[in-house]
Amino acid sequence: MIKKDENTEEKKLRSGFTTGSCAAAAAKAALIMMLTKEEINNVSIVTPKGPVYNAEILNIVKNADLSEVTCSVIKDGGDDPDVTTGAYINVTVRRSDAEGISIDGGEGVGRVTKPGLDQPIGAAAINSVPRKMIKENLEEVLQKYKNKNAEIAAIKGLDVIVSVTGGEEIAKKTFNPMLGIVGGISILGTTGIVEPMSDKALVDTIKTHVRVKKAEGKEILLAAPGNYGMTFLSERYDLEDGNAVTISNFVYEAVRIGLSEGFDKMLFVGHIGKLVKVAGGIKNTHSKYGDHRMEILTDIAVSFAQEDTDKTNRITERLSECVMTDEAVRIITDEGLADKVFPKMAQLIKKHMEEWAEGNMQIEVIVFSNEYTELVSTDNAHEYLKRV
Repeated sequence: MIKKDENTEEKKLRSGFTTGSCAAAAAKAALIMMLTKEEINNVSIVTPKGPVYNAEILNIVKNADLSEVTCSVIKDGGDDPDVTTGAYINVTVRRSDAEGISIDGGEGVGRVTKPGLDQPIGAAAINSVPRKMIKENLEEVLQKYKNKNAEIAAIKGLDVIVSVTGGEEIAKKTFNPMLGIVGGISILGTTGIVEPMSDKALVDTIKTHVRVKKAEGKEILLAAPGNYGMTFLSERYDLEDGNAVTISNFVYEAVRIGLSEGFDKMLFVGHIGKLVKVAGGIKNTHSKYGDHRMEILTDIAVSFAQEDTDKTNRITERLSECVMTDEAVRIITDEGLADKVFPKMAQLIKKHMEEWAEGNMQIEVIVFSNEYTELVSTDNAHEYLKRV
C-alpha cells in the first residue's frame, strides 16, 4: 500500500514489529545481561518472516546477584494505526530451579477466559509464535555462553514474565474484551512484522472471534459490520456486547470463515449504507472497492415502477442526487415503494451471501436505517435472533 507525501511523491508505508518481537528482544537482552554481567542497550533478533529486528533496550533493572534482570522495548508498529504502538513491553528473566523455560504474563498482559483461542483458558494471552520466539532466542543465548562459564552451564531453567505498561487500558481499545481476554493486551504475531494497514490482520481477528463463538457452542453466527450494528443490537434487542462478531467490510471473508469453522447458520445485521452494497454482489464493502449504493437501490426501485416512464425517470433522478442512504430510504418511501424495494434488497443480500457459502449456510438478514430503526428483515431473522 502506498501514500503520497506533501510533494506528491509515492512513499511506501513503513512496517513495524509485533509485540511478540518486542518481547523476544527484551527477553534476549535480559538474559545476555544476566550471563555477561554487562549492560547492553541494543539487541538483534531474526523475525520468523526473516527481517532482523534491532531493538533499543530501556528501563534496565538488575537484582544484586544478577539472578533476575528486567528490561523493556517500546513497541513500534510502523505506519500501521496500531493502538499498542508506543507501549512498553517489559520482560523479566529470572533463574529457576525447575528445568526448562517457563513463560507467563504479568501486569498488562491479558488472561484467556474463553475456549477457542490460541492459548488455553487461564493462560496468559501470549500466543504460540511469540512463545516460540522467546524460547528460541533464550536457548540460543544459553548455548552461546554455556561453554564459557561453569555457573552458566549449571542453570537449570528460566522463568520469563512479560508485562505491558498500561496494558489493561490499551486492551479496552482492542477486540480482547469481546474475545474473553481480560486484564490486558495479547502478545501477538505470526511473522514478527506488522504490515501497515494489513487486511490480513483484520481477517485473522475475525477468524479468531468466529472460532471463539464456535468453541462457546453457538449454533448461529451473529455478525455485524461495526459499531452501528453493535449499538443497534444492544439498544433495540438488549443483546450484550460480545454476542456479535465484528466483521468490518469483510462480508465474503466472514461467510467463508463461518463455513470453515463449522457454522451452517448465520444472522447478518447492519445499516443499509453497508448492506445495500452486498445486495449488488459486492464482497467487500470498503469504498475503495466501489460505492454503487444509489445505483443498486435505483435498479431495485425502477424494477417495480411497472413501465411507468415518468416514475422511473423521477426515481432515478432523485436517487442519483442522494449522498446518504437514509435520504434514499425517505425517497423510496415517499414514492410508495418501501414495501417492495427493501424486502427485495434483503433477499438479494441473503442470496449473494448464501451463494458465497456454496449453499452450505442458511443466512438471515436484518437491515436498519437512521436512529437504529429496523427497516427490513428476512423471514427467519427474528427466530435466529432469539437463538443467538
